[in-house]
Amino acid sequence: MKAFILISLNEIFSKGIIDELQKYPQIEKANFIFGEWDIIAEVNVSNSEELYTFVIDSLRSREDIKLTSSLIVAGMS
Repeated sequence: MKAFILISLNEIFSKGIIDELQKYPQIEKANFIFGEWDIIAEVNVSNSEELYTFVIDSLRSREDIKLTSSLIVAGMS
């Protein structure tokens, strides 16, 4: 299952966060973006439960991440 996660960072963060995020096996790609959100991460997981666990346990538990929003890609047949 593919999803995109929008990430808002706390005021103090390092450029190295992209490298840190890409170490997670679920994250295929991460980039800084301009606007309300700071980072967009492309994620590949098995199901919605795995996505939930990853976001809560791995991302939202980080001190440098303030807020996330997950966007699940709709399957097209």
